[in-house]
Amino acid sequence: MEMVPSEENQLVPKEGMFWSCRQSLFDEMKKKFSQIENAAEEPRVLCIIQDTTNSKTVNERLTVNLPASTSLSKLHEDVAHKAGYMIGTFDLAWGNISEMTPLDQSSAITLSESGFEAGKRNFLQLTDRDGEQPQMASDESGTADSSGLDDSSQERFIGPLPRESTGGCSNDYSSPSYSYSSILNKSETGYVGLVNQAMTCYLNSLLQTLFMTPEFRNALYNWEFEESEEDQVSSIPYQLQRLFVLLQTSKKRAIETTDVTRSFGWDSSEAWQQHDVQELCRVMFDALEQKWKLTEQADLINQLYQGKLKDYVRCLECGNESWRNDTYLDIPLVIRPFGASQVYGSVEEALQAFVQPETLDGANQYFCERCKKKCDARKGLRFLHFPYLLTLQLKRFDFDYTTMHRIKLNDRMTFPDELDMSPFMDVEDESPQTESCTDSGAENEGSCHSDQMSNDFATDDCVDEGICLDSTGSAERGLKPKVAETVNSLTFELFSVMVHSGSAAGGHYYACIKSFTDGQWYSFNDQHVSKISLEDIRKTYGGSTGSRGYYSSAFASSTNAYMLIYRLKDPSRNTKYLDPEDFPEHIKYLVQKEKESEEQEKRQREIERNTCKIKLFCLHPGKMMTMIENKLEVHKDKTLREATQMAYKLLELEGVVPLDCCRLVKYDEFHEYLELSYEDDEDTPMGMLLGGVKTSYMFDLLLETRRPEQVFQPYRPGEVMVKVHVVDLKNDTIVPPVSVRAFLNQSIAEFKQLIAQATGLCAETMRVVLERCYNDLRLLFVPNKTLKAEGFFRSNKIFVESSDSPDQQLPFTDSHLWKLLDRHGNTIRLMVLLPEQLPGTLFNRTAGQKAAGGSDGSFEGSKAARKPVEAILEESTEKLKSLSYQQQQQGSSNSDSQKSSDTSDFEHIESPTQELDSGSSASAAADNRELEDRIQAAAAGGSAGPASDPDNQYAGEERSDSEVHNDRSTSSVDSDILSSSHSSDTLCNADSGPIQLANGLDSHSITSSRRSKAHEGKKETWDTAEEDSGTDSEYDDNGKSKASSTPFMYFRVSEPRNQGEASGDAQKCIIVHVDKRITLAAFKQNMEPFVGVGSSQFKVFRVYANNQEFESVRLNETLSSFSDDNKITIRLGRALKKGEYRVKVYQLLVNEAEPCKFLVDTVFAKGMTVRQSKEELLPQVKEQCKLDLSIDRFRLRKKTWKNPGTVFLDYHVYEEDINISSNWEVFLEVLDEPEKMKSMSQLAVLTRRWSPTHMKLEAFREVVLESSSVEELKEKLCEISGIPLENLEFAKGRGTFPCDISVLEIHQDLDWNPKVSTLNVWPLYICDDGAVVFYRDSTEELMDMSEDERSVLIKKESSRLLKTGHRVSYSPRKEKALKIYLDGGPAKDSAQD
Repeated sequence: MEMVPSEENQLVPKEGMFWSCRQSLFDEMKKKFSQIENAAEEPRVLCIIQDTTNSKTVNERLTVNLPASTSLSKLHEDVAHKAGYMIGTFDLAWGNISEMTPLDQSSAITLSESGFEAGKRNFLQLTDRDGEQPQMASDESGTADSSGLDDSSQERFIGPLPRESTGGCSNDYSSPSYSYSSILNKSETGYVGLVNQAMTCYLNSLLQTLFMTPEFRNALYNWEFEESEEDQVSSIPYQLQRLFVLLQTSKKRAIETTDVTRSFGWDSSEAWQQHDVQELCRVMFDALEQKWKLTEQADLINQLYQGKLKDYVRCLECGNESWRNDTYLDIPLVIRPFGASQVYGSVEEALQAFVQPETLDGANQYFCERCKKKCDARKGLRFLHFPYLLTLQLKRFDFDYTTMHRIKLNDRMTFPDELDMSPFMDVEDESPQTESCTDSGAENEGSCHSDQMSNDFATDDCVDEGICLDSTGSAERGLKPKVAETVNSLTFELFSVMVHSGSAAGGHYYACIKSFTDGQWYSFNDQHVSKISLEDIRKTYGGSTGSRGYYSSAFASSTNAYMLIYRLKDPSRNTKYLDPEDFPEHIKYLVQKEKESEEQEKRQREIERNTCKIKLFCLHPGKMMTMIENKLEVHKDKTLREATQMAYKLLELEGVVPLDCCRLVKYDEFHEYLELSYEDDEDTPMGMLLGGVKTSYMFDLLLETRRPEQVFQPYRPGEVMVKVHVVDLKNDTIVPPVSVRAFLNQSIAEFKQLIAQATGLCAETMRVVLERCYNDLRLLFVPNKTLKAEGFFRSNKIFVESSDSPDQQLPFTDSHLWKLLDRHGNTIRLMVLLPEQLPGTLFNRTAGQKAAGGSDGSFEGSKAARKPVEAILEESTEKLKSLSYQQQQQGSSNSDSQKSSDTSDFEHIESPTQELDSGSSASAAADNRELEDRIQAAAAGGSAGPASDPDNQYAGEERSDSEVHNDRSTSSVDSDILSSSHSSDTLCNADSGPIQLANGLDSHSITSSRRSKAHEGKKETWDTAEEDSGTDSEYDDNGKSKASSTPFMYFRVSEPRNQGEASGDAQKCIIVHVDKRITLAAFKQNMEPFVGVGSSQFKVFRVYANNQEFESVRLNETLSSFSDDNKITIRLGRALKKGEYRVKVYQLLVNEAEPCKFLVDTVFAKGMTVRQSKEELLPQVKEQCKLDLSIDRFRLRKKTWKNPGTVFLDYHVYEEDINISSNWEVFLEVLDEPEKMKSMSQLAVLTRRWSPTHMKLEAFREVVLESSSVEELKEKLCEISGIPLENLEFAKGRGTFPCDISVLEIHQDLDWNPKVSTLNVWPLYICDDGAVVFYRDSTEELMDMSEDERSVLIKKESSRLLKTGHRVSYSPRKEKALKIYLDGGPAKDSAQD
């Protein structure tokens, strides 16, 4: 474009050029819009591509929507771009046609010409090309880099990968370039990573370093495993060899190390232990040497890693030198000398300090054998021989004596790429005046054993060994190189840097390693392997980049080098990695074996990826029609017929029912609903039938069975399943359900006709009641209303009744049908365990009859066996009838004239003698509905079926979904947290008057909520503290209701069963069917005839799943929190009255091994003084515990777990001075002298003397303080012990009473002599009675013990503390020791544990 200057001397477009450019832009945009419009008009092809390779996550799908005129080559390009693959490294094939040849990726044929259908879904599969996995598009960067691009243009990785959790070593990283599936394809670097098991990053770093060491790898390959000598699983060299082969030949991105750790003898818990990489190196090398004995590799570790040094002492007067030779595998280099403020800035400086001699003078003078006296001397180390592979450990872990914690030194320490060790080599000839020399040889192999190096910190739990150098010797740090002409080149090149990121408490290891093949540096960070540069290596020096100084560790980076490995530059010894074609024969065999295993694993993954996994159910005909569950795993290409055969075998139906009498149908377990049957789909693949391959589905499958003469019923979408319960008002029975399928658009009239066909009832007189949810009944009598409008869903529950009785003329909520359904919905079945019967109870009076009848106690026994129950029921019924008759006389005088008085009474009280004959009800279900009937029966009656319990009239009934859910939610509620009806007049009365309908409410849509009716017009109240303590005001002292009239709930008892075998005594269990709205008081009154005593003389305990029992004491609360088959235990004993609390009394024995001993259960009352409770306790403990006590020689005190607390004074009043609650616990403490505690201002402390000289703890002695003064405590301790005040030291005990601690730990572990003036401040916090205080004489010395004596004491203390349940720990090192077990696993030693 031509530009001209403007008046402001700026260049602007020439006149006319702007409009020309603008017009050209409009033309170009118009052309593109035209193309877009044409493309929009063109038919488009939707392609759904399933990635079946190992390169991406399982079941990954790609969607591409292209014009029909798109060519196949363009399709491949778009798929490659969307999947992130390189073009030409994968194939596309049709997904719904087996063994279809791949599509031609270079063809110009359009999609429409290739068979793609426009407007429809076209399924394709993305597969491997020629057996090779697709290459990721990022591979191009690696290729470009190898072609000569600068390293800075590449995306590098250095340092620990980002992770979700920063604590410890994690095996899960969340970086944009990493996912779990990435371990399935090899890194673009060509190297394979290692999977972090949990905290095994230290192991991965060392293994990768050894693998990248050519001499070690080649030597390991030359070793051949002998199967006759050892098992492969426990052979460490074989598992390492196998791991190295996989690292070199595997196509995966990362491989597991579990086989290697298993050969170490480790279990899964070891994966969660973090260890030091240098420690692992030592231990692994020792294990390999043991395994390689008597082989060619026996001396491999020494040949590669072992060096030699001289530990010498030279007399400065006569020049005599004593020395010995030591061997080493690594050189530990101090970063910051002990006591120094500066650090060494480089490896060379640290090496100079390592060989710098130390002057022994003053008190540290050396005794010279030649001079025969103590003389000044120099002590130091000299290197005699350097190993081929030089390992340097940077001592970054130290101990801070200020904070008494381990710390990590993050200071900067540089290290060179090439290290010249010749200045540190000792080339002097041995002095002729040398007096003594020793060669430690293998005795000290693997460590530098000099006095300089063995100055460990006694209190440091660090694994490392420190080098303690005197900072005053800095003037002598300069070491002049002494190199002889005969010394060969000692130049080492750096090839491995093991980096630690984190703190002394934990962190993460990874390795930076240089390949000897191309000289490229790589970061091996667990699964991730990436290229890095020398600049990245320099970032591991440590220190900060700011102006604070490079040794300012507080502001330094926590990622820095920890171990350095150098290799000697010697062309005659430097080797290269073995190529696969040069492998020994046994390695080639191993490579082939691993390749086959990997291919098999790939095929297995392919099968897994194409396997549909879905829940399978079946009402098993051979197992009493029990609903059983299993998991069906079927390949997506298997047909429905083949899947049915697999399910048939899986459920073991062979020989029970023919295969042609079985079929798979779609099933909803939650709603127990048969959704769909697959007619004419026998040859359809399961993948297509189930909607794709998944590991879980939103629906299930059910294997439906039938009898040979039956025909399967088709199940269509849109149908709803209705469970129809037929109600018989004459016999007051509700029979098991019949299943009917209907459509939501059907009317109520049509639905009644459908029910009439299924049940044989008359549709004209039929009443249909829908239970929409728990406690919600809806009468359906609007003929033209649809099922959907009435609230029907997938699975529904209805009750039907068809009779000409006058009950149909009554309002629904006043009808007998409503009462029966109301009772049915609220009745629960309880298992009640009765106590041993006392003489005079109903059970004992009938025991002789039972024995005379010879009955075995079963329900099907003789009539004599039933007489006791009949007698009980008859007596209970008569009692209830008489009470009910009195209530009716006092209540309304408007009785129902259409019923006889007997019938009215019978129905009103819902007599427990009603026996239901379920066999008298008709069940006219058709054959094609039998499956749903059996499903319903199984869900309602369990494995026993509907007829398993003849006494349970509702055994075969099915609850609605909401009712089941309600039971689940309430069954876990504590028995003391029940319904909110707190007075007797709030109980449900079946004969309550009709509910007035609200204005505007559709009179044809009558809905009755049993819960709302029960509480209609009633005022709800909350529990008070008084209610919590015992009974409510509407009950008298005996638990009887004070109300003038009490409505009665349904209560019926079934045949008792003997529980002697289970409980060990002659207790009896009865089954009680009771209305859950009954109060606990009414329940106890109904139980009186069966227990044999009044309701105030027995207690009710609810039994939970773990067999824990909790007493139910709130008489006004209902049983609404109970559900079917809950257990109740009845125990004889006085029930609590108003304001009373049950209390457990324990004896406190401060000097016994078990200081807490249970004595008695007793009752304390509100307003009672402590002295009064002691007076009541005296006869109880004397009779039951044989303790003859005086009231002034024992005290009561608070009990918190096992800890003794506040001492209760005699004048304290319960609920006023002392808070008390149900199931309270107190300590009873026997006193040796009269009570010293007279006031609440006093403080009772339990003291115990520690004697270091005798390694012994004396007995507890109580000290009563008048204040919280530390000086008073010390004075009292001086009085009882005789220790001078200036020598007395004390410490507070830790943990629960009696604060047990090992005598091996008490002297150092407790916080002795805290600098405080009062006891109620930190770190003591002694504010209440019962605290434990240890004290000692500071002048006493700790007993000096031999190793044998210490070992005996350790075992003795271990046995003592384990019996008391206290943790035992004697080792100052808190980490778990790193061990490799050569015999396959650790030996169990209880003493060491």
